[in-house]
Amino acid sequence: MNGLPQELRDLIESAPLAHLSTSNADGSPQVSVIWIGLDGDHIVSGHMRRHVKLRNIDRDPRVVLSFTAPRTPDVLLNEYAVLRAHATIEETDGAWDLLNRLTKVYMSPDDEFPAPKGPGYVIRYRIERIGGVGPWVTKSG
Repeated sequence: MNGLPQELRDLIESAPLAHLSTSNADGSPQVSVIWIGLDGDHIVSGHMRRHVKLRNIDRDPRVVLSFTAPRTPDVLLNEYAVLRAHATIEETDGAWDLLNRLTKVYMSPDDEFPAPKGPGYVIRYRIERIGGVGPWVTKSG
């Protein structure tokens, strides 16, 4: 997929809580609520520990991210995005910096990410299909 539609980029930059769905070893679903941000045309998330979601991605990099737009009163079905993606984990000293940048969006511009600095993981999501309800969905999508 070439680039993210601007409306979807705007939604991501508005700091929605995202649901990251991965598959456990037995095939059952595993869902985590995460912060997301943009790095160029990639959606990214930061993680300081190697929890189940990262182990699941190591085994099967196919994931789904879903998130809603801010609620609009009197709308029957609020806009939302469902993104099928291929996830890549990068072990990096930059995970804390990403989480600190996201803290300023999700919490307050004056806040700092509360965990100590150290190595962590950045997940980079290569979007394969965009679904949901909103201007980011094509007629064929």
